[in-house]
Amino acid sequence: MSYTFKEKNMPLLTLVRHGQSAYNLENRFTGNLDVELTTQGEEEAKQAGAKLRGITYAVAYTSVLKRAKETLKIILTEINERGIPVIENAALNERMYGSLQGLNKAETIAKYGGEQVELWRRSFEVRPPEGESLKDTYNRTIPYYKAEIEPKLKANQNILIVAHGNSLRALVMYLESIDKVEIAKLTIPTGSPRNYEMDSELKVLHIGYL
Repeated sequence: MSYTFKEKNMPLLTLVRHGQSAYNLENRFTGNLDVELTTQGEEEAKQAGAKLRGITYAVAYTSVLKRAKETLKIILTEINERGIPVIENAALNERMYGSLQGLNKAETIAKYGGEQVELWRRSFEVRPPEGESLKDTYNRTIPYYKAEIEPKLKANQNILIVAHGNSLRALVMYLESIDKVEIAKLTIPTGSPRNYEMDSELKVLHIGYL
């Protein structure tokens, strides 16, 4: 896929959720547990890279968790950009699910009820036991994005971020001015690049999955 907006001095931000992990496959709460990609997750990363061929990135960002780092490594190999700077930071980590981490989601619903588990998973402010809410995730992810990534976008650099469902939900909430009610409806699919074309003041001009 070819982009012509670069001729107009406009930056591109690409967000990618890591490929399927072992706990995704097993329907478990993962949080900040450091689990591997599955074979399908590796293939999703390859497919994401194939969709991004032809785009040149100045810097790539990821979390410190290996499922995101491995997804990014595969993507960069696919687009032949293994030499670009890669910055890892825990601000982009998945939200911490506390005492739910590692538990099967269906079994957790059976124990606590679907309504309660849905609140823990989808709401903006409700924390799972001993864990982080999406609000907590937002409050570590967005300041990092503003301080570290926005200046590079304003300098007309294309940026790739490979992270997690909830750290990316926080970013999407910020980028698209989504309120805390609507964000509960948003799911970020694994391995699907989401592009934000911006003007020089970082006003979003176009959003779309590849």
